[in-house]
Amino acid sequence: MVILVLNCGSSSIKYQVIDMNDNSSRLLAKGLVERIGLPEGDLTHKPVGKDILEKHCPVPDHTTGIKLVMDALTDPVHGVISSLDEIRAVGHRVAHGGEYFPESCIVDEDVKRKIASLCAIAPLHNPASLQGIEAIDHVLPAAKQVTVFDTSFHQTIPARNYMYALPYEYYEKYRVRKYGFHGTSHKYVARTGAALAGIDINNSKIITCHIGNGGSVTAVLNGKSFDTSMGFSPLDGLVMGTRCGNVDASAITYIGDKEGMTFAQIDTMMNKKSGVLGVSGVSSDMRDIDKAYDEGNERAILARDMYYGRVKKFIGQYAAEMGGVDLIVFTGGVGENSKEMRCSACEGLEFMGLEFDRAANDVRGENRIISAPGSRVKAAVIATDEELVIATDTYNLVK
Repeated sequence: MVILVLNCGSSSIKYQVIDMNDNSSRLLAKGLVERIGLPEGDLTHKPVGKDILEKHCPVPDHTTGIKLVMDALTDPVHGVISSLDEIRAVGHRVAHGGEYFPESCIVDEDVKRKIASLCAIAPLHNPASLQGIEAIDHVLPAAKQVTVFDTSFHQTIPARNYMYALPYEYYEKYRVRKYGFHGTSHKYVARTGAALAGIDINNSKIITCHIGNGGSVTAVLNGKSFDTSMGFSPLDGLVMGTRCGNVDASAITYIGDKEGMTFAQIDTMMNKKSGVLGVSGVSSDMRDIDKAYDEGNERAILARDMYYGRVKKFIGQYAAEMGGVDLIVFTGGVGENSKEMRCSACEGLEFMGLEFDRAANDVRGENRIISAPGSRVKAAVIATDEELVIATDTYNLVK
């Protein structure tokens, strides 16, 4: 079954085309449409075994962007399918499923309404996902559509971990609680890491660290999410590229009062002007921070130390919550590629039973155990594959 996987952002569409069956999967193509809504848009189409196709033209909306993708997939030179009829199903990554969706599901009008009702608490992500769903309705009306939610994996978190100590009426009225994100990635790397380490996922204590420009850490107990660092929104938890992570709320109201800021301005400050960008004044990209760090930039050094240190804090917290840990997994753009971050997070955890292997840690782009052979607690690097999870869920629901 040929499945199109879509990840629609506010101004972009990431996609993969995967041929699935019961026993295997095969990537046919992947690509990206960028700058949707701007005067000039871009398509980069990467078919497996063929030359890359690039197009530069106006892309006023997501429907136009998806039509560009369809044209690329059936292109006589760069295409990977002969007809759009070969695409049997489309799997969509949706950021927020609230309490409605503990599992992936086939799209119908009720699903659309529920996703739309959550736009108020996911204003950057859910509207874009809805646009992608509606665009497929126009372009591929015969294809089944499936939604896979970032929040679904975290619906197993117990109330004592997802509730905030605010007046209970705000949970009853507005469903204000921790939801968590990156769930598709945490689910995948926990299972893949357990298999690599020879651990029974159903009898395990695993801490997964999805570290990138956005990042989160999750406690995975017996294969299920038990706690996670992101909260009501992706703002909470770790220090990130532009997000502040954990911070005393009184500090925010104090700054807002002193600066005469509106709620919208405060939200922008915390989400887009904070994190390593706000502390360093250099960049939100850790590659730029690493360069400034090596050059001795004091604020870049502080920003990276804070960024790394928060990961270790959550590892310790979740090991305590679960009563120990069997495996620590690193994934995401920084988690997979920064040996310095993994070293900072793991060294000093000998008291927990982790013996870190610096030589094994010198790795990028491959799945590997990075703890010493005799270490009681294991650590691993796992390349995440959220698209494969989305394709698998889509295949299992549609077939």
